Amino acid sequence: MNELKLNNKRTILVGLAFLSISAFWQMYDNLVPLILRETFHMDESLTGMIMAADNILALFLLPLFGGLSDRCGLGKLGRRTPFILAGTAGAVVLMNLLPVLDNSYYAAAAPFKLASFVIVLGLLLISMGTYRSPAVALMPDVTPKPLRSKGNAIINLMGAVGGVIYLGVSVILYPAEKTRGLEHVNYQPLFLIVAGIMAVSVMVLLLTIREPKLALENQALEKKHPEWNLAKDDGSGSEVLPGPVKRSLIFLLASIALWYAGYNGVTTWFSTYVAEVMGEGIGGTNTCLMVATVGAIVSYIPIGMAASKFGRKRTIQAGVILLAVCFLAGFLLTVRASTITPVMYVAFALVGLAWAAINVNSLPMVVEMCRGSDVGRFTGYYYTASMTAQVITPVLAGTLMKHISYQVLFPYAAFFVAMSFVTMLFVRHGDSRAQAKTGLDAFEDMDD
Repeated sequence: MNELKLNNKRTILVGLAFLSISAFWQMYDNLVPLILRETFHMDESLTGMIMAADNILALFLLPLFGGLSDRCGLGKLGRRTPFILAGTAGAVVLMNLLPVLDNSYYAAAAPFKLASFVIVLGLLLISMGTYRSPAVALMPDVTPKPLRSKGNAIINLMGAVGGVIYLGVSVILYPAEKTRGLEHVNYQPLFLIVAGIMAVSVMVLLLTIREPKLALENQALEKKHPEWNLAKDDGSGSEVLPGPVKRSLIFLLASIALWYAGYNGVTTWFSTYVAEVMGEGIGGTNTCLMVATVGAIVSYIPIGMAASKFGRKRTIQAGVILLAVCFLAGFLLTVRASTITPVMYVAFALVGLAWAAINVNSLPMVVEMCRGSDVGRFTGYYYTASMTAQVITPVLAGTLMKHISYQVLFPYAAFFVAMSFVTMLFVRHGDSRAQAKTGLDAFEDMDD
């Protein structure tokens, strides 16, 4: 048996946790800003501040629970699975209270209902924050380092599938002609469906993945290959990152923060932007987002081939350039049209391709620089960088849109994405260059 052959079926099952997370966050970013503005009548700045709350909490929760899961013993369920189960259970219960409070406030507005909505939202975000890093760290735990890019490609595919499922359901349930002109929309069916997706996904994961056994097997394999470890012994028995590797890590984390600042600005405000600038409802918005997600899904394998041939760093930089260009195109297309046009779908498909080129390659680069025992902590570093950007960008973009114009959204996003190209120039580690392979095997040579 080839010890370095990735088990695709097992990786897909591991990816169910990320599918559930992605479905939730797609819904959260899509619906919560609309509810805050349309039901609770909050302005853009206050809405942006509340939308930034999940990212503020994530700055603390993701590294904390990533590190806590690192230090947990494998036990009967493993060190990541208990966090995944507990976090999902809490989220499923709490998320279904949001549409109840939304509908109740619309029927009879009262301050305590608004306060209850904000409290439940906070508890929900805490529940999600407890298991995101452990869920993402599960894949590296059970996957050898040389195969983690291929594994991450599959995990991202699963996440994209979760997003597509939500977007598809939302487009079917809430077409533009159904919601246009309505004073209030009941989103409870969407919350119930996403909760069901999360519960089923995690139960299948629990029943099919034996984390302790798989983690021990991977630890034994990595002991046979000390050359996979970029950390060096400091002379006292502890492992540390060499100075050049640390610098690469810092610039990589800065790049992650910058492209998330641009990308999340669009994902957070796009539904509101389209409603204000073009008069389109959630159906038209979500069709664009679904096209972008499908564009990402179909791009993973070609991107793997390109990264194998040209290197991970160049692939990311190409994705950054394309994403910035697409955001500028989005600006031109939306200010010149009053409805969603087919050309916009093409632009959003390319957004998906560009984001896939960036996203598939970045997390493995971060995780590659750590010891096996620190995967959760380094996963937390990745999310700290992305969430730092996402703390700032909803508030900053919302404020600029309020005081300048809604049309500033896409140029704003393009600027931050372009800046990430500059910081990526200083990343010297984690790249790869190998002979191109075909299919999913293209991802195998994407790690050092």
